[in-house]
Amino acid sequence: MSVRRVKKILISQPQPADNKSPYYEIADKYHVEIQFRPFIKVERVSVKEFRQQRINIPDFTAIIFTSRTAVDNFFSLCEELRITIPETMKYFCISERVALYLQKYIVYRKRKIFFSSTGKMEGLSNALTKHAKEKFLLPVPDQHNGEITKFLDEKKIDYTESVMYRTVSNDFEEGEKLDCDMIIFFSPLGVNSLLKNFPNFKQGDMAIGCFGSTTAKAVRDAGLRLDCEAPLPGIPSMTAALELFLKENQKNHTQTK
Repeated sequence: MSVRRVKKILISQPQPADNKSPYYEIADKYHVEIQFRPFIKVERVSVKEFRQQRINIPDFTAIIFTSRTAVDNFFSLCEELRITIPETMKYFCISERVALYLQKYIVYRKRKIFFSSTGKMEGLSNALTKHAKEKFLLPVPDQHNGEITKFLDEKKIDYTESVMYRTVSNDFEEGEKLDCDMIIFFSPLGVNSLLKNFPNFKQGDMAIGCFGSTTAKAVRDAGLRLDCEAPLPGIPSMTAALELFLKENQKNHTQTK
């Protein structure tokens, strides 16, 4: 089935904080309307769920943060549990961006903070080796690929994994409709959310785009047609793929007039 002329695009992510997103440039260039509506959201575990893990946060002398989401959920739990983190706590962050985000919760210059310059755990290798005697806490989501824990195991680091948050479907309100010509997904969970919220969904001539091979697989496994995909050779980003798609879509519909 051919795709309709795309005039309204739904991006299944939160709206960018500023107006510098390349999506806005695409909207102006191709005269399309772009809406942002997250299909998934992060939810912190409850205090009851956390306590079932039998983890006592004050027992640890260091924390490994792999994302700003992990930072938010860790300090949210501490606040609800009324736990005060000592100034002696050491923080090991996967990137400088995550490390600087700690300023939201602690006095940055008075703490021992280490970060990877590469954005990967390997960049923390020397810092972890120098502080190998610390007792590390690793806040994680309920589903993760295990690369971080594998690295820590290889380094023989004394760490404890703690599930502090999960990704869940961001449910549509009753009566909320899919008023768009194209949907773009960024994770398999987003595809699952669509089918959960609209169990009778029929794609028809609506276009579907996605980023990532696992998301592409989820789209196809759901019996949906994938019309726009990234990354591919020469198409590194979702915005690059979308621009190519819109150029072709508008060309096709101009020719058929």
